[in-house]
Amino acid sequence: MKDLSKKVFVGFLQLFIGLAVLLFLPAWTFDYWQAWIFLAVYSLSVLAVTLNLMKNDPMLLERRISTGPGSEKRTRQKILNFLISKALFLVVAVPVIDHRCAWSAVPLYGVAAGDVLVALGFLIGFFVFKENTFASAIIEVGTGQEVISSGPYALVRHPMYSGWLVTFTGVPLALGSWWGLFTIIPITLVIVWRLLDEEIFLAGNLPGYSAYQNRVRYRLVPFIW
Repeated sequence: MKDLSKKVFVGFLQLFIGLAVLLFLPAWTFDYWQAWIFLAVYSLSVLAVTLNLMKNDPMLLERRISTGPGSEKRTRQKILNFLISKALFLVVAVPVIDHRCAWSAVPLYGVAAGDVLVALGFLIGFFVFKENTFASAIIEVGTGQEVISSGPYALVRHPMYSGWLVTFTGVPLALGSWWGLFTIIPITLVIVWRLLDEEIFLAGNLPGYSAYQNRVRYRLVPFIW
């Protein structure tokens, strides 16, 4: 547990510093209240989910820390993870540049809505982790893994990705940018590509997954797709 705590502390510190640099360096100012609030909401959301996993499912947390997206073995998923990382960079960078250049301005209620979406996306992730101890950071089938069809998995087949999209939709609004919303298009396309490839893998390697696909119709958004 001591080693895990150290990994968590170092990882959280790296995340916080990296995100702060990405927010304030391109903006070239600390006078950016939207960014300060977003940094707090995002960091506290990460911390809350992480501390919950440390208490209730440390093995899942250990697996996610030890086998990040860079641990993917399949070439296609390596490419997709690379594309996702670049799309995530744009989700933050475009709104920050928008702020610096004053291209657009989101009113206070829009910024507040964005921060709520950011936190809501993490809340969805919390329920995913609570329901599925095999919610790996990479696409794999663990020893003893079974199909999960309860909780958020009863609504959509990929609730973790749904949570991602909710959070990423909130980021540009939270940072005060209308133009930043256009970055949701490329990241949605890459996520859809990733989950379609994941479904092919799971259908061939996880017993019962094909039957689950027939029971739960929607992949990402309830009643839509």
